[in-house]
Amino acid sequence: MARKFNEENERIKRRYLQFLREAKRSDMATVDKAAYAILRFERSTGFKPFKRFHIEQAVAFKHRLSSEKSARTGAPLAKATVDSTLRMVKAFIHWLAGQPGYKSRIAYADAEYFNLNAKDARIAHTARETLYPTPEQCRHAFAQMPSATPLQRRDKALFAFLMLTGARDGAVASMRLKHINLVQGCVNQDARDVNTKFAKTFITWFFPVDDAYLQTFSDWMDYLRQDELFGPNDALFPKPKMGLKDGAFAALGLSRDTYSNAGKLRAVIKDAFTSSGLSPYAPHSFRKMLGLLANDHCKTPEQFKAWSMNLGHESIAITLSAYCPVSPSRQGELIRSMA
Repeated sequence: MARKFNEENERIKRRYLQFLREAKRSDMATVDKAAYAILRFERSTGFKPFKRFHIEQAVAFKHRLSSEKSARTGAPLAKATVDSTLRMVKAFIHWLAGQPGYKSRIAYADAEYFNLNAKDARIAHTARETLYPTPEQCRHAFAQMPSATPLQRRDKALFAFLMLTGARDGAVASMRLKHINLVQGCVNQDARDVNTKFAKTFITWFFPVDDAYLQTFSDWMDYLRQDELFGPNDALFPKPKMGLKDGAFAALGLSRDTYSNAGKLRAVIKDAFTSSGLSPYAPHSFRKMLGLLANDHCKTPEQFKAWSMNLGHESIAITLSAYCPVSPSRQGELIRSMA
């Protein structure tokens, strides 16, 4: 179906997206999600002018989202997806209610009709347990990874680096050699260059994990510097250099460029686990595993705080609530063991 446009809608949408970027300081990923959510709403109304908004459109949009299926899985949209889409459109309508030419047509209260019912909202915001590998599973997957070619060495070094740092995959994809200090054993996650969450700058010191990970990563750094002659501004985990080989398009070695996103790095880690007969764990699951390892290594509040800072958390409460959950039964066991 050909995409339609409403010129008046497009003009006010541009103003709103600029408001998100410049006034609300939202990153481009957030702005893009808001733009797509508003477009979905427009499609549901047949691209009627926003000045003709009425609350029945909000109700119909909710029903439409509830009945839609995911293009990727074919399953009904997750409640969390429906909720986030509605919240983004709700924010837009609330902003519209204060704009010239719309004030007399849209009330601030109209935006409330984009809320999910209480039951669905609770489902949407229910925390899901994150699956994560055990240290033993990581060692097994890591040991099975080949390292015959430069790209295979890169992939194995990536696995080792995630074990050492628990860094977010988006940050890892943007890192360069200058961010690594092997002598001190740390990574400078400088938000001026590294795509960190909320653009925070912090230092991550290598976690106390198996020496094999540090050895593999150190060997990778030496290889890049000595064999590939990489400099400080070259990618830590570079894209392949593509070209023709024997009449076919193939990887000819390593480029010096970083990936624009973490998609390829996620695929590498998932493949490392599945190739060794395990579940397809994602890079973020390393953070969960490392968060739980704090229980084995940290004996004082100060040590817990340092571990939390290493994961980029400003508060130890974030680490404990997100990565160290305690079930009611485990709560009872721990309290009884203190008697």
